[in-house]
Amino acid sequence: MISLTQNAARYVSKLSNKLRRKLDMLSSRKEFSGSQGRTLHFLLAQTEDVFQKDIEEEYSIRPSTATELLKQMEKNGLIVREPAAYDNRLKKIAVTDKALLYKQQVVEDLTALEETLVKGISETDLKVFFKVIEKMMDNLSE
Repeated sequence: MISLTQNAARYVSKLSNKLRRKLDMLSSRKEFSGSQGRTLHFLLAQTEDVFQKDIEEEYSIRPSTATELLKQMEKNGLIVREPAAYDNRLKKIAVTDKALLYKQQVVEDLTALEETLVKGISETDLKVFFKVIEKMMDNLSE
């Protein structure tokens, strides 16, 4: 039996809060929030068209949350929404030239955060961690 001070939901929540604070402290924060930087990183890494649904799935966020995130990114001049060539009803998300100026910084910031996060953790332990986290996410999807 796990004690009341050691429950999975509490620890995942604490980790999530610490990660969110670290993301918001990144050097690129002056121009956009940590979640916008993380989303920008995702967008810059894609080779196919990206739609709001892809953002929702990647970060397990609600449509309303994704809408607000993308509105802010649009307001900050980081993205534009354009009709997909094959269906004008679909709006693909495209990064702007302004966003491309931040690409190097965003990649460096997120790489450094990842390195800090996994420092001192063996590859074997990380594999177990990912397996456990995936199982927890599956459990919550049931």
